[in-house]
This record gives sequence, structure tokens and C-alpha cells, in this order.
Amino acid sequence: MDINKIPKIKHTDSGNFFLMAGPCAIEGEEMALRIAERVVEITNKLQIPYIFKGSYRKANRSRIDSFSGIGDEKALKILRKVSETFDIPTVTDIHAAEEAAMAAEYVDVLQVPAFLCRQTDLLVAAANTGKVVNIKKGQFLSPESMVFAVNKVRDSHNSQVILTDRGTMFGYQDMIVDYRGIPAMKQFEVPVVLDITHSLQQPNQSSGVTGGKPALIETIARAGIAVGADGLFIETHFDPANAKSDGANMLHLDLLEGLMGRLVEIRKVVNGF
Repeated sequence: MDINKIPKIKHTDSGNFFLMAGPCAIEGEEMALRIAERVVEITNKLQIPYIFKGSYRKANRSRIDSFSGIGDEKALKILRKVSETFDIPTVTDIHAAEEAAMAAEYVDVLQVPAFLCRQTDLLVAAANTGKVVNIKKGQFLSPESMVFAVNKVRDSHNSQVILTDRGTMFGYQDMIVDYRGIPAMKQFEVPVVLDITHSLQQPNQSSGVTGGKPALIETIARAGIAVGADGLFIETHFDPANAKSDGANMLHLDLLEGLMGRLVEIRKVVNGF
């Protein structure tokens, strides 16, 4: 998979990692455009290939009363507006096979959530749209076993696959990142992304609201670049404390430029070896 095949993606000759970043969920048009505008400014300045991320629906919330979305079509139209306004590609999650074709009309990359990465009908439906398919590694799977998810997409006549590691379950309420997984999955000849913010989640809290350790975002990101991650996935928001989904592990938007600048410098060192 060559990321140059992703429509509208820029700066691919810079030697930098690529970035998938945006809010956890699309809460409205103004917030999505505000976040996208700032990230576009940063990535253009630093020559980082950028894909805007936003979930049009959150289907795996801990509690039934948690925010799940503003409406599928409304949120998907906002993703399309972000793409058209800033001339950038977009990525969103799909949760069932019947969602694939619908979402593919609005975005450039379809993302299969970690909990669903073994769902054959979902992977095949995503592949059949002809879009790039980003598969998140299940928290319960080894990196090596992700070859079967990749092959389900490839066997459906779509070679445009990305894999994203988002940490592995450690006990009941914590995640760890096994950095051996990045080179292991790169052996499948696909770009490998490290999801920084979800790797710092603390799921299944007694309150029914997922926790997180955002203070360690830079630690995880630095290590990911050092071991050769092709891309990074970061959820960011200008007001994480009041975000409607996953605010506990999101990066404040004001901190993104400094972090990206430091990671670009690390990438230059890695490229020198």
C-alpha cells in the first residue's frame, strides 16, 4: 500500500511519518472545521502528510446513555465538508457491513475498529468499496495474527490496507504498547500506524467512562517514531475536558504543534540510519 494512493494527501515526499488526527467524534460542524483548520496549519508547516479523523457514530460506548453521534448523514456530510474545505483526505470508522458503502460516499479511508478486526463480512464490505481500509489491531490479538485480517481485504481484490496498533490489554483496566508489533506488522508490506491516544486508555472503569493517561502521549509517540512507525494516530480537541467522547485520553489541540515538531526531528534522526 502506497499512501500516495490516498486522495488529496500531501507532503508525501517529505520523508515524514503521516498523521491521522482529529476529534474522537464529530460533535458538530464548527468544532470539526476548527480542529481541521489548526491541524492543517501545523501539518503544512511541518510537511506532514495528513488525514483528518472523525467518527460519524460511536457504536461501542461503555454505557447506553453515552454520546453516540449527531446523526449518521449529518456527521458524514460534515466530514465531506472538512475534506472539501481544506482539500484533505478523511477517515471514519464503520461498525457493520451495511455501513461500508454509505460511509464510502463521504470519506477516503474506512477504518475497522479494533474490537471488530476479525469480522469477515465487515472487512470484505470495506474492501469492496475500493477505499483504503485502515484496520486497527484488536487489543486481544498478537501482531502476527493481523496477517489474516490483511489477507481478507487483499483476497477481496483490494490491496490498499493500513494496520494500526492501539495497544494490548494488560489485565482488565489498562493498555500497554508492545513495540515489537510495529516491525512485526510491517512484514506484511503495509503501512503501520501507532494510535497514541487509544494506547493510553484505561477502559472498563467502574464509572462506565473510559479513563486515560494523556501525560504519556509524548512518551508513546517518541518511541513509536523511534522504532519505525509509518504513521501516527492522535485524537485531539480544543477542549478535551468537555469533549463528548474519549476526552480523558485526548491531546489538547494547543499541544499538537510542539509535539509534532519534536517528532519530526526524531524522524530525521531515524531516517539517517
